[in-house]
Amino acid sequence: MIEVKFVYQLEKKEKHTNARLGSFMYNGVKYETPMFMPVGTQATVKTLSPEELKDAHTGIILANTYHLWIRPGEDVIAHAKGLHKFMNWDGPILTDSGGFQVFSLAKPKDITEEGVHFKNQLNGDKLLLTPEKSIEIQNKLDSDIAMSFDECIGYPATYEYCKESTERTLRWAKRGKGVHHNPNQMLFGIVQGGNFEDLRKYCALELVKMDFDGYSVGGTSVGEDKKTMYQMVEYATKYLPDDKIRYLMGVGDPIDLIENTIRGIDIFDCVSPTRLARHGHALTKYGKINLKNAKYKEDFTPISDECDCYACKHYTKAYIRHLIVSNEVFGARLLSIHNIRYLTHLMEEIREAIRNDCILEFRDEFIKNYYGEHDEL
Repeated sequence: MIEVKFVYQLEKKEKHTNARLGSFMYNGVKYETPMFMPVGTQATVKTLSPEELKDAHTGIILANTYHLWIRPGEDVIAHAKGLHKFMNWDGPILTDSGGFQVFSLAKPKDITEEGVHFKNQLNGDKLLLTPEKSIEIQNKLDSDIAMSFDECIGYPATYEYCKESTERTLRWAKRGKGVHHNPNQMLFGIVQGGNFEDLRKYCALELVKMDFDGYSVGGTSVGEDKKTMYQMVEYATKYLPDDKIRYLMGVGDPIDLIENTIRGIDIFDCVSPTRLARHGHALTKYGKINLKNAKYKEDFTPISDECDCYACKHYTKAYIRHLIVSNEVFGARLLSIHNIRYLTHLMEEIREAIRNDCILEFRDEFIKNYYGEHDEL
């Protein structure tokens, strides 16, 4: 457990947009936002070591409350003196609440005022996850940022359902905040409301009244188009305080990182860089490439001449392609290292664009390069 929770500092607003440059200190290290957070669902970012994550300039990493509750159990991790010790990570950790599993695993009939009923996919046991239980688990995991338990609303959904669900999310947020007792752990509220501006505004303002340590925008990347996603974010961020971190959950497509930074988001997470890697895809300045393609069989150049990651320094497309088509795990590891470094480097470029008040020009140049004729499916 760290001695004090970190404090976010807003350092600059970009002149032409709502983009923000911020920072916080943690264990003597300064971390800057906007930031991308790799996802370590099972207390590990798939195939990668903590040292490899640090080499890729990773800041906060995310772990999954629901899955760690199922296995190995929060008490095991508490006995290990928390997630940091358990997984050997001395940087900041954010745990989600299990709310996304409401969207991905539960049926509407399983959602009640008390909480959400699940079936343990490992042994079939019946489970009930409540706002209080979610916070209790996260307190024991001892992450640095805990999330309120919410219902992640799918898209599309009717206004009536979104209103009912948003009200329930607010009641759950209040219940969770009432039992949160880890003084070294920040607790974030989550803004829901679907694609309805009045519900997003209402949810944001009600959460701000509860005075959370930070705020998240939830219910995006659930089937909506990009224009709708950006509207959802705008509807929420305009009502959130300047002096607290804003987190957009489950978003990692490069253009979405840029567009939502422009709309005032500070931190992002997504499983996409490692998932893409396991399927042989690499992110580059000139679009996504599929190394399974035969044209890379004798391509003895790095994934990117501009990248400083371990994979690009030491290996060629031809070798990584060989690993991927041979189902060798090392191929997925190398592409995961590269893809995470690509996104952390993109965030470094975004921060520099904010410093120089040229984020819109940066976006336009990015689109020109990334969405040329290079993107391969």
